[in-house]
Amino acid sequence: MTESDRASFHPGYWPSAWPVECGGNRRQKARSGRLDAASGRAEVVFRNTGRWDVMVIERGPGEWYAGGTMTAFTGPPPHGWVERIDPQSLEPTALSEELPCGDHVWCGAILAHANGCIYCVNGSYLHRLSPDCEVLGETRLPVDRSHNGLLALSDGTLVTKDLRLEGQGGTTISRLDAESLELVEAPLVLPEGSMGRIAADHGDGGDAIYVPGTEHLWRIDVRDRMQIAEGWRPRYREAGGDYGLAWDSCLSAGDAWLMDCGDIDSVRAIHGIEPNGRFRESPDKRLSWRSPAPWKGANRLLRISLSNGQVETLIPFGTTGGGIIAPPVHVPECQRAVCWDSLGGGLAGVDTSEQPMKLAWTLPVRPTMQPVVFPDSGELVINDFSETGSDDLIVVDLVSGALLDRVATGSRIANGMFLTPGGDRDVFYCSTLGMARVAWG
Repeated sequence: MTESDRASFHPGYWPSAWPVECGGNRRQKARSGRLDAASGRAEVVFRNTGRWDVMVIERGPGEWYAGGTMTAFTGPPPHGWVERIDPQSLEPTALSEELPCGDHVWCGAILAHANGCIYCVNGSYLHRLSPDCEVLGETRLPVDRSHNGLLALSDGTLVTKDLRLEGQGGTTISRLDAESLELVEAPLVLPEGSMGRIAADHGDGGDAIYVPGTEHLWRIDVRDRMQIAEGWRPRYREAGGDYGLAWDSCLSAGDAWLMDCGDIDSVRAIHGIEPNGRFRESPDKRLSWRSPAPWKGANRLLRISLSNGQVETLIPFGTTGGGIIAPPVHVPECQRAVCWDSLGGGLAGVDTSEQPMKLAWTLPVRPTMQPVVFPDSGELVINDFSETGSDDLIVVDLVSGALLDRVATGSRIANGMFLTPGGDRDVFYCSTLGMARVAWG
């Protein structure tokens, strides 16, 4: 692996290859080493949890933690949870108490901090837990809405944000002390709402936080305090136009990589009520991500320069009414960006060696998840929700687009959650009602 910011960019975290979602604040989703899926036979362990499993992270060697919430869209109040799991059986070896979430149902986040604690954001609450999942601290966040994404900055402070769709006002960014869970400064309110999770970068002058708004990509510079960057506000969509909102960004090779068309009907239903995701009557098919998109535009891959804000756009499929529930990835070692259309179907590899970028290959599959990549072996792992209703993991050659392997996870439900590389030719999978480990060892 040639890009130095891969495993080394973890200031603020416990020494680990995967202490936070996407492997680091730049959300490059990459792990060193080789998977070599085509040369091994995959074995699957599946655990039926009956919950909304969101992500798995690694603290120390062999210390794996899972976090998530409850699928309580109606009925008894929801709560968050964190557990330490056995990486082979996936069974819990330690489990937190029920963590308050302000009655919101949405996928939060967990991370392993430099101080050794596990932190969890869920709904409108932030919790600090010991390595044995004992609650050491709890705070209610300044805004009573669902929060998505939780990052540690290089100084160890924690940053999170609430989730707001178009027309719901400005998103609030909160920065907290990791020990006391108190606000370090007054929350910062953006001029726009924001749906996607935050990414961050670290330089000599401090940290920069990137927030996908409803029309622009915003940068917040963090020195002693947070401040919206002046003169850097690239626009990626017009309000009320033919395209939906962007999810998270991937920061790579001097650019931010995003896909738009993400606020599909199920997302609008969950965040159009308060508490978020709590319905008086069963929402039934309103929460299906397979519903037609509420716009006419095709899904777009967006490349935004982190220096001058120049926006380059590629439409990989051209299918009208495209939509996603997870962001893209860029792999500089392979000069490839990978994007997809969850609603219309299709996975695409994009050649980024020159500008303009150009389509390199496509596959007729239907991904929905946050993928992982192995640049050393040039492999991408992502899901394919098949026509038979099986949510499979597929392994794809990043350069050629060749399908190297397909493995059924045991899950019959696809969502936009996170894959995590285990470091032993294996990948952890999280979805609604179940989690799995797929190993090619």
